[in-house]
Amino acid sequence: MFAVLLSLLCSLALSLASLADSPGVDVCPLGQFPCGNLSVCLPQLKHCNGHQDCPNGADEENCVDNSGWPHLFDAFMKTRVQEPEECMLDVYPDVCFCEGWKVNCNGKHLQQVPAVSSNVTALELNSNGLVSLPADLFIRYRRLERLHLENNRIELISKRAFSGLFSLRKLFLSQNRISSLKAGIFTDLNSLEWLILDENRISSLRQKSFEGLKSLFFLSLLNNSVEQMPKTSLCYEMPRLNWLDLEGNQISSLWSSSFKNCSSLTVLALRRNRISTIEDGTFSNMHRLIDLDLSVNQILDLPPSLFQNLQNLKQLNISNNPLTLVYENQFDSFVNLQSLSMEEVEIPNISIRMFRSLSNLSHIYFKRFEYCGYSPNVRSCKPNTDGISSFENLLANIILRVFVWVVAFVICFGNVFVICLRSCIASENQHHTMAIKSLCCADCLMGVYLFFIGAFDIKYCGEYNRHAQIWMESLSCQLIGSLAMLSTEVSVMMLTYMTLEKYLCIVFPFQHYRAGRKRTLCSLTSIWALGFILALVPFCDKQTFGNFYGRNGVCFPLHSDQAEKPGARCYSTGIFLGLNLFAFVLIVFSYTSMFYSVQKTAKSARQMAFDHEVSIAKRFFFIVFTDAMCWIPIFLLKILSLLRVQIAGTIILWVVIFILPINSALNPILYTITTSTFQEKIKLCLRFRCTDNN
Repeated sequence: MFAVLLSLLCSLALSLASLADSPGVDVCPLGQFPCGNLSVCLPQLKHCNGHQDCPNGADEENCVDNSGWPHLFDAFMKTRVQEPEECMLDVYPDVCFCEGWKVNCNGKHLQQVPAVSSNVTALELNSNGLVSLPADLFIRYRRLERLHLENNRIELISKRAFSGLFSLRKLFLSQNRISSLKAGIFTDLNSLEWLILDENRISSLRQKSFEGLKSLFFLSLLNNSVEQMPKTSLCYEMPRLNWLDLEGNQISSLWSSSFKNCSSLTVLALRRNRISTIEDGTFSNMHRLIDLDLSVNQILDLPPSLFQNLQNLKQLNISNNPLTLVYENQFDSFVNLQSLSMEEVEIPNISIRMFRSLSNLSHIYFKRFEYCGYSPNVRSCKPNTDGISSFENLLANIILRVFVWVVAFVICFGNVFVICLRSCIASENQHHTMAIKSLCCADCLMGVYLFFIGAFDIKYCGEYNRHAQIWMESLSCQLIGSLAMLSTEVSVMMLTYMTLEKYLCIVFPFQHYRAGRKRTLCSLTSIWALGFILALVPFCDKQTFGNFYGRNGVCFPLHSDQAEKPGARCYSTGIFLGLNLFAFVLIVFSYTSMFYSVQKTAKSARQMAFDHEVSIAKRFFFIVFTDAMCWIPIFLLKILSLLRVQIAGTIILWVVIFILPINSALNPILYTITTSTFQEKIKLCLRFRCTDNN
């Protein structure tokens, strides 16, 4: 019976496998996408990575994010009417250029609008010296369709400046000094579709300022000083308004009444304002909206039903906002959304549920690349790496993936070798030997830390993005990070203790300072106890320290970012720029004083003293130099991160794998293998063994 059941199960599995491999089935597992219409499926990380992995190259097609207004703008601008090249006007200034029914007077230093034929259709007066536009200035140009007045010094515009321009479709007034728009100023512009008012000084928007603009399609007020949206609808006088650009203003709040009649709006750009409050229902009437840009503002909260009626939205940008929470159902209404930008937004409650309803989403942009693991149904997710880790691997750099094992082996082998030799060979100064062994134990922990990082890199090889967030929040990462912190701090304090001990013996030779066994044990125990305390304190209060060790894939709290808790930032600064910097300065001062003391006491037997001084100088120089090589880059890195300087994750990775372990790798050589006393002991031991064998 069991055999029959097993046979049935096997046949069922084979049937399912063959069904999955059949060309007719184009459904791929979660996190994988098909190669066009082929039956081959590739994981998310292999799409749009610059390498052709599909046989037909479909994985590198449609990788450019052309959702939203840039794509629409290009399509709109392509519709042009062919005009003759020969000038069709009788009157136009000699300094200007005429083609068909168009006149180009750009950059001709004109102080007033020149006279041209009344049948002109396009008049370009950019980059001149126009200061004001008096009444009835363009009244005879009934066929004028396009008027360019950009980059002048226009301050005053008469209420009747544009009277008679019944055919005008596009009006460009950007880069001037306009501070206000008088009521009824656009009354005669019944055909106006484009109104560009970028980079002026407009501080308020009044409903009656746009009276008469019944056909307005595109309104741009980029980089003005608009502070408040009108309480009444901005689109009341502009029912056909399709494109509204308010980027770079000072708007602080959005009200539900501000866009009440904007049912024709397809593009709304509110980037680079000071928006902190958005009333629920603000976008409820924008059923045709395709592109919404709310990036670079001060938004703390987006009501969960704010986007409820935006079913046609294709591109949403909420990047660079200090959002404290993103609701799980925030994006449920976006059935047609193709591009979602959330750069520089922390999402502490991120989950797969949050993006599950976005069935048409093709591009998504996060602050952290590990967030991509929560959007496996999106073909292109950025960033691909944080410089430390990548989609595929915990360690992004292939060189460092190899050398993490090499450095770990060198550290562990060197320190274990010294511990074994020190244990086998008797020494006159047993207390100093105890300190050396203790230092080697601390340094050896750095090698163990690197071994663990290498091991977890192998464990998550090829699919790290699926486990990144879980890994950084795991107990394993916390313990490994605390191990590195323990090794670093005990090593620093041990070096300081040994330096001070040597300093007292050399600088004050007649004080007969020699630490006894009891004092040495007490000092070493205190150093290790303090090291454990420093490493384990972040575990005591999650509210203060947050995920102290899990800020990056290598679990070492060297770099500060904006999301780091203030308590954690102060603690890491106190360790790296307080304790460690103080220890480094103390070591440099002590070795400098020791060398000066040796040089001062060596007055007689000049040649022998000179050789001895050179030997000591070389030794002291290398000890200080290796300490400087290890710690000065770390000090600089910490200072730069506190100053909010953008630091590439790759630099942090190189520091953790190569620079931080420098002392751990070289301490056995500097403090044991290269010392003349230890070398003499080795020679005597070998000579004694050879004599015994003979």
